[in-house]
Amino acid sequence: MCGAPRPSLLPRAHLPTAARLQPGMESLSSSLKKKATEQHYRAEVMIAGEQLRLRLHDGKLIKDRRYHLRTYPNCFVAKELTDWLIDHKEAPDRETGIRLMQKLMDHYIIHHVCDEHSDYKDAKLLYRFRKDDGTFPLSKDVKVFMRGQSLYEKLVSVDESILKVREENSVKYQRTFLGCEMIDWLVQEGEAENRKEAVELGRALLEHGIIQHVSNRHHFFDSDILYQFWINFRRRRRLTELLNENSSRSLSESPDSPFCLRKLNPDPGNTSFLSVQTNKEIKIVSAVRRSSITSLAGNSNPYFSTTPMLVFPPVAECNPKSVLKRPVTNEELLSPGAPYIKKTLTIVGDAVGWGFVVRGGRPCHIQAVDPGGPAAAAGMKVCQFVFSVNGMYVLHLDYQTISSLIMTGPRTLMMEVMEAIE
Repeated sequence: MCGAPRPSLLPRAHLPTAARLQPGMESLSSSLKKKATEQHYRAEVMIAGEQLRLRLHDGKLIKDRRYHLRTYPNCFVAKELTDWLIDHKEAPDRETGIRLMQKLMDHYIIHHVCDEHSDYKDAKLLYRFRKDDGTFPLSKDVKVFMRGQSLYEKLVSVDESILKVREENSVKYQRTFLGCEMIDWLVQEGEAENRKEAVELGRALLEHGIIQHVSNRHHFFDSDILYQFWINFRRRRRLTELLNENSSRSLSESPDSPFCLRKLNPDPGNTSFLSVQTNKEIKIVSAVRRSSITSLAGNSNPYFSTTPMLVFPPVAECNPKSVLKRPVTNEELLSPGAPYIKKTLTIVGDAVGWGFVVRGGRPCHIQAVDPGGPAAAAGMKVCQFVFSVNGMYVLHLDYQTISSLIMTGPRTLMMEVMEAIE
């Protein structure tokens, strides 16, 4: 129940929307819907651009370059980047790669180092992310986006979050909250001084496409109307998504958790990897690799934090089926002459994570590995058992605890695993 107690014959989550509306609660106009959709798409471009920037830094494509006796810091060669986009399956061909980077130019994410070219040219020209030279425009719209991201990160990081999977009119929605619940939370957490200010913040977030009424019919009110975060800040984006501005509703409909093993609505077009070997049944699982976007609370200078992180939202739908053929005990692993060998893996997280999934407990095992991720490159395989994390013995721990150790540890991950001898 939100705010002061209000009598009701039915639990609020089950009341029809119309029954929860109060006089004066206007519906969204078409012009406001259009504006919110445009702002939402703009936010998706910013997130995708920042994820790309961090990946390029990790891949050393962004670096100081010298041309005509002058050094240009933190830039990339357009032609090399187009090659990279194709090699990493972010673009099927050079033409698409050019279109993608032009999108980033149009949204002031990248620019020519001397601003001599307004178009992105697939040539030996130097371009730079505006985040890397401090020229990214911190407009009012961007500041609202940053505030929304900060609130989202704060909400999904608490144990008893108000963000939940809820159902309305027989449709399930992710990352939902009641309007009055959000108002309560904003005031309690000091994000707003009073309920009026909290409503104004909620309305700004809705007008900027960060939150929305689940049916996209109503503005934000201090009421029992059901809303959701339209943007899933922690999802890894594929650049090709940016070419379809009309598909913004579907862009955010992926699970939040990087340890989630099954999409709620699998989409073959999104990033996925195999949870079992290729000669067995193939399961589509959502990417484990961390989103590079982090909260900006208390950080006045950078647009984004550059520290990757693992996240653990309160709700995640996971694949319950283990990849192990049979249960294995610690005693079996450690017994003399057991058919297992210990391997030491050094995994350097890239801009979006390490690329693997841990499951089980006492001992935990590797449930999935992203074939293109750092873990696979280091030699990690499914069905390996986790022996230690950064020097700490973990055979007696469950996967939630191990995940927490990884999350709070350094970017370079040292793991010992035990692998069956074939």
